[in-house]
Amino acid sequence: MPLLLTGFHAVEERVRAAFGDSVAASQMQIFFSNPGPRVKKIVEEARGAKIRCSQVSKAELDQMVRALPELSRDHRGLVLQDEGARGGSGNSVNFDAWLEEFKAKVAAGKNARDTVLILDSVTDPHNTGAILRSADQFGVSLVIIPERRSQSDISSNEIIARSSAGAASYVPVAVVPNLVRAARLLKECGFWIYGADAGGTEIQDGTFAENSCLIMGSEGSGIARLLREECDTIVSIPTCGRIDSLNVSVAAGVLLYEIYRQSVKN
Repeated sequence: MPLLLTGFHAVEERVRAAFGDSVAASQMQIFFSNPGPRVKKIVEEARGAKIRCSQVSKAELDQMVRALPELSRDHRGLVLQDEGARGGSGNSVNFDAWLEEFKAKVAAGKNARDTVLILDSVTDPHNTGAILRSADQFGVSLVIIPERRSQSDISSNEIIARSSAGAASYVPVAVVPNLVRAARLLKECGFWIYGADAGGTEIQDGTFAENSCLIMGSEGSGIARLLREECDTIVSIPTCGRIDSLNVSVAAGVLLYEIYRQSVKN
């Protein structure tokens, strides 16, 4: 089945990603009904990108999205169908190849600050999407997720695409079979590994390294033991509320902002 995408932000970003890519555009089609100003704007952009656009009834759109999760069924008069999304996302990255490029950049003296984010068993697609949105906003170079126990097929997950407000089309993502191996290889390349968990060094009391890797664990069990053993430092966010902790996507946003703030400051 092709990807069906709803949500103005997600559709708009997918359309923008197709500009100048005739193959990607040819695999997409916009369906809309009774367009308001926002829908008209997106349809105009889609036509500019050479994406087919068809006006249909609201009932037809309702029928198209009937099998989607409840959040995605709220199409608001606009649905994008992408036949090409089944083959993977253009921002999918081979982790080992990315490391080789990083090492070559360092050897050439072109090293700038790089931030890598590892998601360990973050299974809620809403959280994954929100984290990708923060990753885009705060300049994350690569997001690494495991093949198992996560939403690894980001390119075809409409909830992730919608929750990320389109960032899922841009943020480089590597799917790896072993997160522990990935963390070790990053350490060998000079990355400092930070695990996010309660009881660690509070972020206002520490300094993030030039090349930082942040590990976010699941809300239920946190970071897996073997992966936690690879961490150089455990960091935490000071809070004053009555509940135990922040949502993982909110915590990721706070920590990524602090890494970004320090990089700009320095």
